[in-house]
Amino acid sequence: MHVGILASHPIQYQAPWFRSLAGKADIEVFFAHRPGAREQSIGFGKAFQWDVDLLSGYNHAFLHNESRRPGTNGFFCSDTPAIWQIIETRNFDAFIVCGWNLKSYWQAIRACRRRSVPVLVRGDSQLMTVRSLMKRCAKSVVYRRILRQFDGFLFVGKRNLEYLQHYGAPNDRLFFVPHFVDNERFRAEAGKALAYREQQREVWAVTPHTTVALFVGKMIEKKRPHDLLRALAHLRDSARQVVAVFVGSGKMEPSLRAAANDLQVRAHFEGFQNQSELAHYYVASDVLVLPSDGRETWGLVVNEAMACGRPAIVSDAAGCCPDMIEEGKTGFVFEMGDVEALAECLIRVSSLIRSNFDFKTNLDEKLETYCIAHATESTLSAIRSIAGQAR
Repeated sequence: MHVGILASHPIQYQAPWFRSLAGKADIEVFFAHRPGAREQSIGFGKAFQWDVDLLSGYNHAFLHNESRRPGTNGFFCSDTPAIWQIIETRNFDAFIVCGWNLKSYWQAIRACRRRSVPVLVRGDSQLMTVRSLMKRCAKSVVYRRILRQFDGFLFVGKRNLEYLQHYGAPNDRLFFVPHFVDNERFRAEAGKALAYREQQREVWAVTPHTTVALFVGKMIEKKRPHDLLRALAHLRDSARQVVAVFVGSGKMEPSLRAAANDLQVRAHFEGFQNQSELAHYYVASDVLVLPSDGRETWGLVVNEAMACGRPAIVSDAAGCCPDMIEEGKTGFVFEMGDVEALAECLIRVSSLIRSNFDFKTNLDEKLETYCIAHATESTLSAIRSIAGQAR
């Protein structure tokens, strides 16, 4: 099969999917924009380039972005009319767009409609995102029309499935292509990092009886990092020893440091860490905490932590919650914003860790579904099904 894919820009979580697909089909990937280090710093507050390979192993090309404000953060920031000619001449059996929030995607969708090329979409939107009544009503009308433009839908999890069904996606055109990270890479890096676990914990001045609760990500409002500190304040006078470690950067870092001091809780701030360095912190910690609100459409740090053998405590608003968390087996769930419930989850996970509970077996079993192989085979199955219907 000859398949085209349009993505906004190179993303560390998509590259393994593209490589795997390229090993089983004739794949061409097109990027609507090539971001610089300054653009990637948005939200992190630090210019950087990812230190993992995002471009090798599959055919790809960067389209010329003709927007006056080139980027990926607004509908008109990606304008790539060249995709029209590419779809007109390449004889694709199917085409995948990674969303519908950019002008570039709609240029591709319209070209596919003109050439009768089946077009599939993959995204991770969920209904938990808070919207005004007016916006919900408008989306109910507009999105139903939008979804009619697609021949197939590649949903990443249960919340994304509910979202697509809510806006009228036909059940026979819905295909589960799970969200995943490169589990094998993280497992390999975790294995190497294990030798340095105690050394890192000594730097944090924690004892074998201390639970290290790890936050990984941008320090921005939707991630709600302050909730972790507030939960620790509830445990301050208890016998439980819990320390927070923050890996990441962002505009909220100064207020987090101040809050840790005001609340008199122990917290360490490790700053931004690139992809190849993350396993070191997952392994040195005991549990990942993701307190995000509904704008967290998934939370792939949970997948990363689990690939490194660590359970997660996740708010019920985060998109990955119903897929990745089996209560007491792969982690715990708390109501978003309820810091007392988060504190209780920290107590429960600490007790299991102290009793040498085997999280790893459950985590490995969970990741058998949320992996590259499953996503690849499901994508190809969806393409065969949709392309067959088109013929």
